[in-house]
Amino acid sequence: MNTNSEELYLEAEADIKNNNYAEAFKKYESILYEEPDSAPAHNSLGWLYKTQFDDYAKAENHFITAIKCDPLYPHSYFHIAALFMDMERFDELTQHLERCLRIRTIDKSWVYGRYALSEELRQNYDKAVFYFEKAILASQNDEKIKDYRNDIERVEMKREISIKHADS
Repeated sequence: MNTNSEELYLEAEADIKNNNYAEAFKKYESILYEEPDSAPAHNSLGWLYKTQFDDYAKAENHFITAIKCDPLYPHSYFHIAALFMDMERFDELTQHLERCLRIRTIDKSWVYGRYALSEELRQNYDKAVFYFEKAILASQNDEKIKDYRNDIERVEMKREISIKHADS
């Protein structure tokens, strides 16, 4: 990004924080007009399309483009994983997470945490606990580790409830 685009990007990010989505949208579009390979601008436009317009196809396109523009820019990987999770596209999510494990700028504990959430949503509680434990092992952040331990407790509670209601 050139200096003008960087400043415009920071302004757009401030617009997002102030819920001024229309202004942010215009600024991201302006950046992409000048620099069509701007991964941050594509990522942020994807986020807007997903969260403000519920246009998952356009969001996905921008996330994929951001990844192609800068394969080490981590934010697009996070957002497309959330999109796959929201859309219950679990097979694609699994493939995506496998790729994420090979990207050096992505926190591996986050990847294992996403594997775990995917398994939890599919009610594969043993696998979910397994992946939350892997997330703990990959993490060096005490707060994240506490969160993963809480996630394990939630999954174990769900497992107990599912056993209790297995005959229903």
